[in-house]
Amino acid sequence: MPSSGNRPDRDRPEYNVYRSRRGLFSRFRKPDLESLSGKEKRAADRQRAARSDRQDLPYEVHSSGTPGVGRRARSSGSRSPFGRGGSGRRGGGRRRWLKWILIACFGWLVISFLAFGISAQLQSMKLSGDAKDALGGSPWILTSPQNVLIIGTDSRPPDTLEPGAAQEQRCYDQQAEGEAPHDGCAGARADTLMVVRAGGGKFKKLGIPRDSYAAIPGQDTQKINAAYAFGGAALQVKTVEDFLGISIDHVVILNFTGFEDFIDAIGGVKVDVPLRLCADISGGKKNGGWSIDLKQGTNTLDGETALAYARTRKPSPCPGNQPSAYSEGYDDLDRAAAQQLVMNGIKQRLTDPLRLPYNFIKGPIIGWTAPKAFVSDMGFFTLPQLALSTVFAGSSKPDVLIPSGAGPGGSLEIPESERQRAANALEN
Repeated sequence: MPSSGNRPDRDRPEYNVYRSRRGLFSRFRKPDLESLSGKEKRAADRQRAARSDRQDLPYEVHSSGTPGVGRRARSSGSRSPFGRGGSGRRGGGRRRWLKWILIACFGWLVISFLAFGISAQLQSMKLSGDAKDALGGSPWILTSPQNVLIIGTDSRPPDTLEPGAAQEQRCYDQQAEGEAPHDGCAGARADTLMVVRAGGGKFKKLGIPRDSYAAIPGQDTQKINAAYAFGGAALQVKTVEDFLGISIDHVVILNFTGFEDFIDAIGGVKVDVPLRLCADISGGKKNGGWSIDLKQGTNTLDGETALAYARTRKPSPCPGNQPSAYSEGYDDLDRAAAQQLVMNGIKQRLTDPLRLPYNFIKGPIIGWTAPKAFVSDMGFFTLPQLALSTVFAGSSKPDVLIPSGAGPGGSLEIPESERQRAANALEN
């Protein structure tokens, strides 16, 4: 209502009056003037309080059949799609995308570990029951260091052209799964023998020359690798335990085909070859085997070449009669050291920070392929622990038993003192 002198009251906001449509039952309702007056008064009081707080802000007036109630207009920082409210929504969108990306990455890691564990469990089911009975390791390898015997065999599928290939597939399966020879199948000797001390933050390796002269239970004293041909993995475990005076807790039997696929899955391995090395393995490439020519220094090896390098025993002169390891007296000790270099190369490939994006992207493939490189008693629960322990443990220098001379039948004599030294260094 205007003040005296017909001057507008500055404290009273402007408003518009709209005529509302009469409701269906409005003619029967008595007007409540006192209530209406009270509502108008309270609205005016709120409007004055708002003006005293923000004199510089415009007001919006909204009325619906009642004198309008002034309200403070939205500021630039309110929920506006063009102000800070819009920026907040964009920030919230980014956070949502980040959350889903993290969830996807976590899910990818879970798939990789599940692929690894399931593949490991399937492989563990192939191991000979006698071999499992010969072992007494704990499944808690992550916290407790244990001894793992790694066996590479001379077994070859019957469809290869290599000399000494198995006569039938069932015979090859016996050899690859650590069974003692039976049903007319011949046994295969161990081609590689290595003890790995892993778990509890340790990762040490001891190479055993395959021609080491050793006592084999139930057989004559002869080359240590003959134990596998007589009694499979179980007899090989017992022979190594007696030879070194240690207990073997777990066993790994390498599958050469799976070994190649695994190394190819991780993008190959790098090894530092001390001398140029040329060799024909199992008759050379022309006869179904492998042929290699490695330069001195760092070489990146694919699966096939890495396997050939690890199995080299008798190098050949390089093309053009160039100097090679052949002229330097390359022997079984160098071969054992080469096998450890390949293992170190695998570990380096898996733990190199620069390789993490590659390993992450191919995680499920690597996880599924890795256990197929061997048959082991370690399955879904234990093998992932071994993998984690290997990743976080430091790498030790290669250690190989040093012979004192030649033994009977072309074997190598390993003194008792050398065996004790190596066993103490492995377990301490």
